[in-house]
Amino acid sequence: MADSLIEFPCDFPLKIMGANSDGFAQSIAVVVGVHAPGFDAATMEMRPSKAGNYLSLTCTVRATSQAQLDALYRALAAHPMVKVVL
Repeated sequence: MADSLIEFPCDFPLKIMGANSDGFAQSIAVVVGVHAPGFDAATMEMRPSKAGNYLSLTCTVRATSQAQLDALYRALAAHPMVKVVL
């Protein structure tokens, strides 16, 4: 039985939400770049909430393993500016 339902390598979208504050997108781009070398921050999609208090970021990374994704999720979830990672 396979350890993962995902076939690697693949392009994997991550949605990260946090307060719409200065430096949020840049901080997330750095964290993602550490775990997914080659991630291009220019491809990050940004959507503010209706009231503008929160920012949703979609980062599509080239995932090479389940371990890589797990480490990336843990790093993002532990980031003080992040509220939710999907």
